[in-house]
Amino acid sequence: MASFARSVPLYTLNRSHEAFLRAGRVIPGGVNSPARAFGAVGGEPPFMSHAEGAYLYDIDGHKYIDYIGSWGPMILGHGRSEVKSAVASALETGTSFGAPTLREVEIAEAVIGAVPSIEKVRFVSSGTEASMSAVRVARGVTGRDKIVKMAGHYHGHVDALLVQAGSAATTLGTPNSPGVTAGAAADTILCEFNDIAEICEVFARFPGQIAAVLLEPVAGNMGLVPPDPGYLEALREITEKDGAILLFDEVMTGFRLALGGAQELFGITPDLTALGKIVGGGLPAAAYGASKRLMDFVSPAGPIYQAGTLSGNPLAMAAGLTTLNLLKTENPYPKLDGLSSRLAEGLTRAMTDAGVPHVVQRVGSMLTLFFNANPVHNYADAKRSDTALFGRFFWEMLARGVYLPCSQYEAAFVSAAHTEDDIDQTIEAAGQAIRAAIA
Repeated sequence: MASFARSVPLYTLNRSHEAFLRAGRVIPGGVNSPARAFGAVGGEPPFMSHAEGAYLYDIDGHKYIDYIGSWGPMILGHGRSEVKSAVASALETGTSFGAPTLREVEIAEAVIGAVPSIEKVRFVSSGTEASMSAVRVARGVTGRDKIVKMAGHYHGHVDALLVQAGSAATTLGTPNSPGVTAGAAADTILCEFNDIAEICEVFARFPGQIAAVLLEPVAGNMGLVPPDPGYLEALREITEKDGAILLFDEVMTGFRLALGGAQELFGITPDLTALGKIVGGGLPAAAYGASKRLMDFVSPAGPIYQAGTLSGNPLAMAAGLTTLNLLKTENPYPKLDGLSSRLAEGLTRAMTDAGVPHVVQRVGSMLTLFFNANPVHNYADAKRSDTALFGRFFWEMLARGVYLPCSQYEAAFVSAAHTEDDIDQTIEAAGQAIRAAIA
């Protein structure tokens, strides 16, 4: 297979190409999630063989500095020994019981101790389930139907929420998926992120009808877009006044921007929170939580039904609990912030030196290099980015051993396993890659 990175001709993915052809015969598009496809950058993805620390290794023998971290969960890096030991120990006792275990209680206590808004929590197996279930709780508690979501924010492939979604939906140009009926999305109201006036207008138009305002407090699925000053505070005030639920999707930001997530970082307490990624320590797990008053509406304590055969899976709970305990005892957040700041400053310097219009946006250990001349505040701004240039830059970086998210509309993640040398190598590669990409 010919390399897309023309300036690094020895970078080839022959074994990955063969694997991708094989996968395409049995898996739609050859991948089990569209986010893993390379539709936004062209070509075919490398197939990975293993990971360790801050690095990924593909079946063609290439080593990469990894900035996707399994799309967020690997905040401690890959293969952390304590997490592997915890999973191995849990494995010895069984893989699934379909019955309660003590570890579920322990990790629930850890989540409640970390996240300011949560007094009770229910575990599920994916971020999609967490968002879907949280929306159901919001509707069931309020007795209202309408949900406000932000354009470009992604909350899993829930029918009612797959409307102008970010992530792979943006990349593939299919923000409204076939198979989603008009009725499923009829009660979903779209607003631009960071537009307080539009939110006020919606609440004035539908007083007493909105069950919840759902958003990523820091957007990560249209690239990294922080909330404007005062925006989250305004949402909190507006929802409280109307009796609507403020629902934070912290699947990405939970335990990453701070131990208590974005709500701790910004000092805003939502009514409901969806969690995922880090809460499973790299295994499939997610959760939603709120006050006791709200969560006691959930079955079997209350009438709002939600269930899952593998919810609270012993292996995932072991990985998640160990990860949360390590985050609490080690407090890697100052290190993560320092490394991420160093990376953002270096990328800015490299792009400036090359004369390329850009903006680097960062909150904590999440960041995005937008090929955009202006700051990105919302979905409309993000879509003005130069995605063709991003695609060329992506391949040039991959050929130099740096694995970035394969879309302009995704955030990159720094882990505690990264070193200053990793960051400096990445910055040096970026300077070379951008010059090759514009040549």
